[in-house]
Amino acid sequence: MSRFAPQIAPRLKAALAILVLMALVPVAAHAIGDPFLSVIANRMLVFAIAALSLDLILGYGAMVSFGHAAYLGFGAYAVALGARWGVTDLLAQILLGMVFSAAFALVTGAISLRTRGVYFIMITLAFAQMAYFFFVSQGSLGGDDGVALQGRSTLLGLSLDGDVTLYYVTLGALALVYAGLYRLTGSRFGRVLKGTRENSLRMQAMGYRPFPYQLVAYVIAGCLCSVAGVLLANLTEYVSPAYMGWHRSGEMIVMLVFGGIGTLTGAMAGALVAVGLEEVLAAFSEHWRLGFGLALVLVVLFSPEGLTGLAKRLGIGGKHG
Repeated sequence: MSRFAPQIAPRLKAALAILVLMALVPVAAHAIGDPFLSVIANRMLVFAIAALSLDLILGYGAMVSFGHAAYLGFGAYAVALGARWGVTDLLAQILLGMVFSAAFALVTGAISLRTRGVYFIMITLAFAQMAYFFFVSQGSLGGDDGVALQGRSTLLGLSLDGDVTLYYVTLGALALVYAGLYRLTGSRFGRVLKGTRENSLRMQAMGYRPFPYQLVAYVIAGCLCSVAGVLLANLTEYVSPAYMGWHRSGEMIVMLVFGGIGTLTGAMAGALVAVGLEEVLAAFSEHWRLGFGLALVLVVLFSPEGLTGLAKRLGIGGKHG
């Protein structure tokens, strides 16, 4: 175990440092008298969960999905549908979102994983667009305009109406998702998944069938992304098919590029930086996408491994954080 300690400790410390800093945001927001800061930070946490889920299949499994946002939408609509069915508990809504996502991921993943490269990208996009247009066609749920929620969910009888309460629930969910993925990627399952990413033929020669591992990872990633969707719906108190749009999937990939693909801490940090940068640039100009694109180009040119690569060069963090 000691042989691996130098690699494991730094990435855990980095992740813990991020979580502790984010835990202090509501305190800082109260101190400066700007409660909206907590709302922005909550959005950052939500997309950090989504980015972590995508990193499982893209970073560790080399499955470039351009339809991952579909699961964000499934989670969000689980809140809207759950409220209509009298289910207001957050945990029950998360379970409902996971059921929707698991069913969709199992069917579409079994088909998509029979393709490779650009064909896999396009077929995941096609399935996500099918889900998008399905909800657009649902007039009872507001169609393309979406639907406003009557209120936020409850958690074991506790109301989440307060922004600070919802914030710490989201932070706790992020910590649990990170811890779960950390254990998963470090397990035998994770090692097989990474081996398949590096050389699928060699893994087959060793007696492993890549397909079941990839499909299970695909389903797990979809379920975890739906958790982010449930929390996003509670944050905005609004649900829309726009959550499932292809551009949202692209934004998640950009988050991984910012942080470093194939590193859990990098995925989390990349989401925080991407959402934060968007908010900062939007405060200065309505053409913030120009500055955002320039920042992305600079990252790709000078630090292809994102923030993780930069941390390595500065002697901070481990190899696979």
